[in-house]
Amino acid sequence: MSTSHIPRAGLVLLGLLSIGWGFNWPIMKVVIAEIPRWIFRGDSILLASVGLFGIAWLSGQSLKVPAGRWRQLLAMASCNIVGWNMFAIYGVSLLPSGRAAILGYTMPIWSALLSAWFLNDRLTLRRLIGLMLGMGGMALLIGTEFEKLGSAPFGVIFMLVAAIFWAGGLVIYKRDPLPMPITALTAWQTLLGGIPIALSGHALESVEWGRVSFWPMFGFWYNVFVGLLFCYWAWNKLVQMVPASVSSLGSLIIPVVGVFSGMIFLNEAPRWQDFAALVLVLTAIATVLLPARQPA
Repeated sequence: MSTSHIPRAGLVLLGLLSIGWGFNWPIMKVVIAEIPRWIFRGDSILLASVGLFGIAWLSGQSLKVPAGRWRQLLAMASCNIVGWNMFAIYGVSLLPSGRAAILGYTMPIWSALLSAWFLNDRLTLRRLIGLMLGMGGMALLIGTEFEKLGSAPFGVIFMLVAAIFWAGGLVIYKRDPLPMPITALTAWQTLLGGIPIALSGHALESVEWGRVSFWPMFGFWYNVFVGLLFCYWAWNKLVQMVPASVSSLGSLIIPVVGVFSGMIFLNEAPRWQDFAALVLVLTAIATVLLPARQPA
């Protein structure tokens, strides 16, 4: 699929996904101030899976997993749900939310490399330029935090490992797409990934839900309905609609939203690097998504 044939619905999904996941980075920091990390992720993922199964059933979609595809489904759930969520939640607990978002969204680097290796995806000049511009924007933002990163190496490591897991899940799907409706596929991933997280959480941690204050509880339910139920469905739908490298590079807008929402909700002061990075990342997305000029 060429970038000139990206459906308009894909661009709409990309915009909604950027807002939904971008705002979720500072929201997660608010939640884990009062709700333990494993319980937060496990319970919210399982609740989202119930909603996704309900939507799939009401839509008349088949919930049956094709014969011989359980191993692939488990691998996708392990990467997209367990690996990404648990490493990311530890990373965001150790780093500023905006910086954690930036490190998490180094995912396009790993995705582009893994796609070229396993999927034989061609890294066109436009995509390489877009990748360099986007990563240049991220480098600007990370550059202002080198001292903080140096004092929190585990946070950096957690976020980079999370990014690799996410990229791996994307490539596992693209290598041999599961012939399932997207909502049913997302529901199964969240269920299979959420069960071990929730069981581990309630075995290792405890929470008194009645003592959780308004904003952490709001953030918990935001994660259920927006960060997980909608955004996971939208991400998997986007992966089906466009090439892996396009969906990965297009998602570079999400950490920009994460940085600026962190400024709004967590009172982080904007610097010139933040605005310069925004320009670079938006230019990167335009390079990847705008149609190439046709020869006369």
